[in-house]
Amino acid sequence: MLKSIEATGATIELAIQAGLDQLQMDRDSVSVEVLEQPKKGFFGIGASPAKVSLTYEVPDPVPEKKPEPPKPQPAPKPEKKAEPPKAQPKPEKQPEKKAEPVAVPAPAAEGTVEARIETFMKGLLEHMGSDAVPSAKKVADDTYAVELIGEHLGMLIGRRGDTLDAIQHITNYAVNHGQNKRVRINVDAENYRKKREESLERLATKVAGKVVKTRRNITLEPMNAYERHVIHAALQDYPDVTTFSTGTEPGRRVVVAYSRYKSVEE
Repeated sequence: MLKSIEATGATIELAIQAGLDQLQMDRDSVSVEVLEQPKKGFFGIGASPAKVSLTYEVPDPVPEKKPEPPKPQPAPKPEKKAEPPKAQPKPEKQPEKKAEPVAVPAPAAEGTVEARIETFMKGLLEHMGSDAVPSAKKVADDTYAVELIGEHLGMLIGRRGDTLDAIQHITNYAVNHGQNKRVRINVDAENYRKKREESLERLATKVAGKVVKTRRNITLEPMNAYERHVIHAALQDYPDVTTFSTGTEPGRRVVVAYSRYKSVEE
């Protein structure tokens, strides 16, 4: 569920920081709505601070279970004389289970685009100090999917997928350099792309519901072009809501606004 607080400050940024300090959260964990712009006044007369609303997500409350009525207890049985314990055989020591190795697919055939992708990415990952193995396959015309296979892939995903996006960008540039026919390469690890997309769709629906209820615009945290597209697509048919992007990279954000018009994709 979504919660929000209001905060004030001499400037919008100071008001946002005051709210973040109160929540003990970072900027990427909240959505900010500017309620009032700061006013300087005349010689200090009529001055007023900036006022913002910070919206954040908290887990839905778990309904409390009603205690069950006590069950009637049976009448106590007469005690039996305790018999001396019998010697129990010692349990046999079970062999420890070893972690199963991660299955690594065979490398792509030489001379193929898949092989060119895997060769470049192996060198890139080695320079990054990772033992992950890239596995490339063609999924559509001129489109290839690469799955990074191995352990401890968190460092290759990075914060909100930033490192994964950088690996994908570098690979696309290197593989297409000097080629007459360009290909599109999508890189993923631990199914991160799908999980992130589902999370963004849930966020979009919750924010849109609040926008319709309050009839106030809400600006989301900065996102890359792909993540902004997910938000636009998720809300393109949402009643009385429109979406648009504002700002410049890398701080470009999606604004979810109240409107009777159909939403516009970026």
